[in-house]
Amino acid sequence: MSQLEDMRIFAEVVDVQSFTAAADRLGLSKQFVSKRIAALEQRLGARLLERSTRKLRITDLGLTYYERTRRILQEVDAAEQMVTNQTATPRGVLRLSAPMTFATMHLGPLIPAFMQRHPEVSVELELNDRVVDVIGEGYDMAVRIGTLADSSLIARRIAAVQLITCASPGYLHRHGMPTAPQQLAEHACLIYGHTSQEQWSFRIGERSRKVLVSGPMRSNNGEMLRDAAAAGLGVIQLPDFIVAGALADGRLVEVLEAFHPESFNLYAVYPQHRQSSLVVRAFTEFLVESFR
Repeated sequence: MSQLEDMRIFAEVVDVQSFTAAADRLGLSKQFVSKRIAALEQRLGARLLERSTRKLRITDLGLTYYERTRRILQEVDAAEQMVTNQTATPRGVLRLSAPMTFATMHLGPLIPAFMQRHPEVSVELELNDRVVDVIGEGYDMAVRIGTLADSSLIARRIAAVQLITCASPGYLHRHGMPTAPQQLAEHACLIYGHTSQEQWSFRIGERSRKVLVSGPMRSNNGEMLRDAAAAGLGVIQLPDFIVAGALADGRLVEVLEAFHPESFNLYAVYPQHRQSSLVVRAFTEFLVESFR
């Protein structure tokens, strides 16, 4: 086996922090992966990984070697991809993670259109509202909404997402229409997430103001909160793509229109080693085109 192939095996083990997971990703046996790492360490005359029954830890020297290795592999992959891109067609499996509500409302119609354009691509789509470990869980890419945590992932902005604060006509008839963000402290607010209290942000002139809100219900699913608000349970602040239909048919009414909530972005994120993937690039460009 070549030196470059050993480097690729080592980088994969570090990426997923597991010999077993790396072997699965590479289509090799765990024993073979372990043997190649041992051969690599012997050739270098240095311990790169500390192994135990519970965890795998990269040594300081191993980390330095990994960083250089990953850069070399990216350059090699990019060079090969540059040549094959001239005539190649996207093909293979795209393993994708996306937020549940966004996916059901937008990716549902988009993915068939993408696959019709690229018939040699198949899609494995997992819907959930948690922030998945893209590398550790073996995804090619993920769709993210909101502020991105610092990571080694590459992020491509797809579109802006606007938050809208709204409630049902019945709720507003019973409790009154708030006229300033701070009045939300006196209202029942339905919380997105897993905390009993949340801060909602509004633009007031050139400044951003955060208001502490709380209420009788919280959920990690935007559609559930939208329907609860439409039933008169309280005030919500959710992305426009979730509440647009309910606003259009009158089930919800926008409040505090003069105080716009902070907007945020929709991103496609993917590992650095997938940057040159034709499938990942094709789907990313398709998303940008679709939301333009």
